[in-house]
Amino acid sequence: MQPRNMSMSGVVDLAAVKAAQEAKVKAEQARAEAARQGGGPGAVSPSDLVIDVDEAGFERDVLQRSTEVPVVIDFWAEWCEPCKQLSPVLEQLVVEYNGRLLLAKIDVDANQMLMQQFGVQGIPAVFAVVAGQALPLFQGAAGKEQIQQTLDQLVQVAEQRFGLTGLTVDPDARPGVAPEPAAVPAGPYDALLEAAVHALDAGDFGGAVQAYKNVLSDDPGNSEAKLGLAQAELLQRVQNLDPQRTRKEAAEKPGDAQAQIAAADLDLVGGHVEDAFGRLIDTVRRTAGDERDAVRLRLLELFEVVGADDPRVSAARRALSRALF
Repeated sequence: MQPRNMSMSGVVDLAAVKAAQEAKVKAEQARAEAARQGGGPGAVSPSDLVIDVDEAGFERDVLQRSTEVPVVIDFWAEWCEPCKQLSPVLEQLVVEYNGRLLLAKIDVDANQMLMQQFGVQGIPAVFAVVAGQALPLFQGAAGKEQIQQTLDQLVQVAEQRFGLTGLTVDPDARPGVAPEPAAVPAGPYDALLEAAVHALDAGDFGGAVQAYKNVLSDDPGNSEAKLGLAQAELLQRVQNLDPQRTRKEAAEKPGDAQAQIAAADLDLVGGHVEDAFGRLIDTVRRTAGDERDAVRLRLLELFEVVGADDPRVSAARRALSRALF
């Protein structure tokens, strides 16, 4: 990928942007009205926020549901004592989030294939799937406050990057009844996606970012918009970087999260995909706390730019799991 023209021209199709924003407002109003009238056809029972998942139902219960709500996955086993400490905390917190999260419990003894696919090497292990994309959260029994901070971040990322506003919860809904999808007005995707491409060509990365976000707020699973947003945000980040200075700082400060993040962005824009991934995975190993989270989230964003089907992304996901756990 080569950098595009850095000039700012503001040529986004404002009519398309306005139409998409209006569609988003209508969708939010429909959800609010459904909640006011007792949930409506798209509402779920609070007990349905915590579900047991097996290999046969994984695509339906996790991958498909992750396009409307972030799905937290709790890998556990009956013989695992730390699991017995962690699982009730997760269940309580997910119910408190009132539809902004869904908890999928996976028994590793009965679902070895899923355990291997996620690279789980010890339990309890907690992952999340957002809009079909998997990311590791933490391993081992953690305190409620620490878990809540992680879940807050997950909700924020899901809302800001994918437009996932969650499920409508109705205490009177019948448990175990799969909800009918709520009617959501379709947005003018063709016009808005075209506007985003024009903005990218003109170097108006901010306008392109907003156009893609408008599509995703109405259609979180739109693959073209997800890829376009990731690329536009990357180009927006690197447009004012001094490459020589950025690489010098990264070389002199191998443990500095922000220096390595900036250098990884430049690596990817220059087409050095494996260098970008390797740099950030090494930084994950060297850092902790908020810095480590920032590096991990940037790596996930770069995965979006390259594409989930790329074998380099698959290899880097496995390396990230090893670095984290």
